[in-house]
Amino acid sequence: MFCCYKIIAYFCKYPKKTHRRKINNQMHAMNNKISVVINTYNAERHLAEVLDSVKDFDEIVVCDMESTDHTRDIALTRGCRVVTFPKGQYAICEPARDFAIHQATYSWVLVVDADELVTPELHDYLYQRIGTDDCPQGLFISRHNRFMNQLKKGTPGDDQLRFFIKERTTWPPYVHSIPQVKGRVEHIRWQPGLNLVHLAENYVRDVAEKNNRYSDNEVEKRANKHYGVAALLLRPLWHSFRDYVLSGGFRNGVAGLIHSTLIGEYQFLLVAKIIERDLLNKRKEEKESR
Repeated sequence: MFCCYKIIAYFCKYPKKTHRRKINNQMHAMNNKISVVINTYNAERHLAEVLDSVKDFDEIVVCDMESTDHTRDIALTRGCRVVTFPKGQYAICEPARDFAIHQATYSWVLVVDADELVTPELHDYLYQRIGTDDCPQGLFISRHNRFMNQLKKGTPGDDQLRFFIKERTTWPPYVHSIPQVKGRVEHIRWQPGLNLVHLAENYVRDVAEKNNRYSDNEVEKRANKHYGVAALLLRPLWHSFRDYVLSGGFRNGVAGLIHSTLIGEYQFLLVAKIIERDLLNKRKEEKESR
């Protein structure tokens, strides 16, 4: 009789163990999948090439801000899942970032701009890394930029926090904001191929226009920041020096010098606009107190 009970108990437990093992295997498989998320607005120029570079990932989610060109059609014909974020009055994509990453099916998310390519080396590295026990919750990835229609020489130096676990991440809705990841974050040590490739050509006119537009938006982001004359002089000099000397911009000849100067210009505009804001607010307060 005792043996019969043991046999019955064994067969009652076995299916439960099998079911638990099956669930664990499914969870492990889900944890080793990656969703690519791309924010778009009238991004037809490079989108097909970008989508080809990420086709070997497990899922591609395109978050479109009501494009009026063929962006949605290109994404749909390549099998992407397309979601929509209302554009409204937004001139930047950051307000849609947080919404977009949480539309992904899988926990691991790689955010790619609509003018960036993912190299095969980076694809393989990310899958290899999430399979390790010491993988952090977020990774900074270098981005190789172009200027005057050629890839910049030297180390990329433009590290972007683009790979993370979505459940641990929020993305503030400000220009040039960095996603906030709860947990350990690391930089991928750069070597040839382990980077995003930025397709934007960025001529002088383009960079100058972006400097003015982006600095306007960043003033709002830095509502509690205050600068003086020292910052107005030193911040542009330091950022230009870092780009030209420390990041190897000098290797690009006169184009490198121009680009480094434009990097400094952005800092000058940003600090000058914050000082201007503070001065106008002070005058307003003085006028109201009279």
